[in-house]
Parts: sequence; C-alpha cells; structure tokens
Amino acid sequence: MSTVIKNISTVVTCDDKDQVFDNIDIKIEEGIITEIGECLEGDEVIDGKNKILYPGLVNTHHHFYQMFTRNLPQVQNMELFPWLKTLYEIWKNLERDTIYNSSLAAMGELMKHGCTTAFDHHYVFPKDGVGFIEAQFEAAKDLGMRFTASRGSMDLSVKDGGLPPDTVVQSVDEILKDSQRLIEKYHNKNDMQGIVLAPCSPFSVTGDLMRESALLAREYGARLHTHLAETKDEETFTLEKFGMRPLEYMDSLGWLGSDVWYAHGIHFNEEELKVLAQTKTGVCHCPISNMKLSSGVARISEMLELGVPVALGVDGSASNDGSNLLEEIRASFLLHRLHSSGKAPTGYDILKIATRGGAKVLGREDIGSIEVGKKADLFMIQKSQLGLAGALEDPKSFLGTVGYTGEVDISMINGEVVVEKGRLVKIDEEKITEKVFLSAEKLLTAL
Repeated sequence: MSTVIKNISTVVTCDDKDQVFDNIDIKIEEGIITEIGECLEGDEVIDGKNKILYPGLVNTHHHFYQMFTRNLPQVQNMELFPWLKTLYEIWKNLERDTIYNSSLAAMGELMKHGCTTAFDHHYVFPKDGVGFIEAQFEAAKDLGMRFTASRGSMDLSVKDGGLPPDTVVQSVDEILKDSQRLIEKYHNKNDMQGIVLAPCSPFSVTGDLMRESALLAREYGARLHTHLAETKDEETFTLEKFGMRPLEYMDSLGWLGSDVWYAHGIHFNEEELKVLAQTKTGVCHCPISNMKLSSGVARISEMLELGVPVALGVDGSASNDGSNLLEEIRASFLLHRLHSSGKAPTGYDILKIATRGGAKVLGREDIGSIEVGKKADLFMIQKSQLGLAGALEDPKSFLGTVGYTGEVDISMINGEVVVEKGRLVKIDEEKITEKVFLSAEKLLTAL
C-alpha cells in the first residue's frame, strides 16, 4: 500500500542542503518516504495543492501531567522554587486516570499544531502511582503519536533539604528497579516508542540516584535527561550543598556526553558552553516557560555557534500554559532577536532546532527532515488563508518570523494521517474532551 501526496505547493525539507521544492509529489510506503519527484503514482492520493509541507516537529521537554494545572491564579507571578512548592500540593494527588487523560490532552494539542514526536519528563510518583508510564504509552497509541517516555524520579524530599513533599519521592532501589523494568519493556521494541531515564533535578534527587541512573541507562543503551541551569536558585543550591556549579556537579556524576540532554540550560557560562560542545551534550530550549517563570534567557546563539546540540520544547503545560510547539518557534525567534540582535538565529534556524535538533538529542536519525529513507512524519498548512496574505515569501523562515499558531491542515506520523483539517483522526475528539475536562476538575478539587 502506497500513498502519494500530490502537487504540494512548497516542501521545506530541512535537509543537509536546506532544499525547498515547489510543485512536487512525495511517495510514502510502509511509513517511509520512498520518492520525491513529479508525476508519482500511488494506491492512495492526498491533495497537496496550495499547501506548505514541513517535517514534523519534535518536542524534547514536557510535563504532560501539568496540563490540568494551567492558569492557576495563585502561581501566576511566582518563580520556579515557590511555584513548584505550591503545585506539588496538587500534583501529589495524581492518579493513573489523571495521567492518561492529561497525556491525551497534551499530545493531542501538540499534534494539532504540527508536532509528530514528543518526549515527556514524568517524575512525580505518589505512593499509589502504579502504571503511570504505561498510561502514557496507551494515550500515545490511541492518538497515533510517536512518543518517548521517561522514567523520571525524585528521592530528595523536603525533610532531606529538597523541594518535593515526602509523598512523591521514592527510594533509590525502588526507582532503579522500576527503571530497569520499563527499559526492558519498552526500550528499542519499536520505532514509535522509547524510554529515557530522567531524574528530576539537582535539588530533588541525590547524587547516588543520578550516578546509578547513568550507569543503568548506559548498560541498556538508553539516553539520559534532567533539568539543569534553569535558575540562579539552582546554582546557589549546588554551590552551597556540593561546592560546585550545576554542570560541574553533573560532570562528577557521569552526566556529560552525546547520550545526555538538559532542559533549559539558561545559566551556563562561556567555559561551560565549550564543555557542552566538546562532549556533544544537548540542551532543550524552552523559551516561553523561561519567560513566564522569569528564569532568564538561554544563550542559544552562542550554543549554535559552538556546535552544542540544541532542541526545542514547550516544557510543562503549567509553566507554559500551552502545548503548542509552533508558538514556541516564533517566541524563540523574537526572544533572541531582542536579546542578540544580528547574532540571533533566523526563523529557519529555529525551525531546524525544532525538527532536526530534536531528532538529534533523542538519538533519532530517521526523523527531523523530509528525505527519501526518512519516516513520513510531516504536517501541512493551507496557504490560502486570509491571515497569511503577503506572509509566504520565505517559507523556510515563516514559522519563526510571521508565525502560525493555528491548527494544521494535515499531520502525518509514520505515514498515517493523524490530524485532518485541524481535527484528531484516531479518536472521538468531542467524547475525549468531555472526559479530559472531568479528569481536570477531579484533580483540582485538591485545591
């Protein structure tokens, strides 16, 4: 069975040559792009006329469970540490049903805005938090999303000098046992799913947990992820507790290398940026979250110049108040224009961060660009919209400079249409929306 997308007005490939094709066809077989050319034939035809086609976006840092704690008035003007302490009192009441529904809502919103691969950093496990990661994989399968989960963790509670309450931390042995179970269950089983080990942050986990997680992940060839250099408070914490800056502390625990990427990476100094580049340690940039929490501006221009692997993420829905990676692209472009002027990355640079950059930090060579042999993960935008008049002279930079935050016309994952005319295809969206709202209301009764 083959599918041909016919007469596509413009294809922005994000390939090594930065090619853009006009009036072209793309043939897809068994989820793979097999031909890019003219007059191609297939068993099924999708009309690409008056559409711009882009590689699917890759989101490399999120917290799906936060979807139901957006826009809470009591935390809107807080910075990270007090924000976390306040919200943990709600998050400690998470249940499996909450995880499934919040994952469904977050991934659904991502997909409707061009994201085809998502990574989620889940680290809150109340005492009855059984089956949380399985619930996320179930939601991803129901939607048709390409999904990498994490077995996140916390073992440093308030009584030990950390931030989280005692009810959401676990012992190192308990965490490692479940981490090994999930790696063996999901890692490298198929290309629609993956597992990463992801202790939460230096202020919520012990050095023992970080060190042992790295050893376990590398034994199985899994990747590593954590928050790092997000705030000055974190820097003060590691200096006072360990006598080291955050990156030096991570280095002492074996947390540098091409199999590691950090969320945020705002407060690295020049020497630390060079270390990241030399070790090929990645950074996921989360501009909207960083602005909302007043955390600072990551030095993305310098990272790109040095060759640090950089990806894009929306971060937790409660620190972003959304799950829209298209919105993140334009916010990132504008933020760095303001902060770095002529040295700022272009709109097209940000698009490549959101596609190829995300694929790289996830260790994926089969997604991130439109090329023969790559997975057919893509989305299309209808050109003939009133709001796009005069805006499409440079389709490579358009998503950054002008921006598009509406729902996409078509999104395809692994060669299968999963969004059509802005609607999720594989589920009953109205029915699911009703369930999701009820699940959110149940969690918020903890307020």
